[in-house]
Amino acid sequence: MEYFHSDILFYVIIVWAVITAVLAILVIYRSVLAAREDDQIFLDEAEESLAAEQRKLVMKISRLTRPIVTLAVLSAVLLLGVASVWVYQGFKSF
Repeated sequence: MEYFHSDILFYVIIVWAVITAVLAILVIYRSVLAAREDDQIFLDEAEESLAAEQRKLVMKISRLTRPIVTLAVLSAVLLLGVASVWVYQGFKSF
């Protein structure tokens, strides 16, 4: 039975690591996009394409917010679950 718990714990740690890695990649990607975003742009009508590009950039950044928050919450829940099982196994074997 203990082997079964260790096996499940191992797979949950793998899932947590994958989710956290994807989260890190999305956060890095969002920060790269945010670095290209300008706070203020003073353009005339001839440079409307630059304004459209900035709007697309803002849209990409805002679309990343929900997956980042979801993955962060999921990562935290899995980490708490792993820690709880680890502590439980420690007290059980104590």
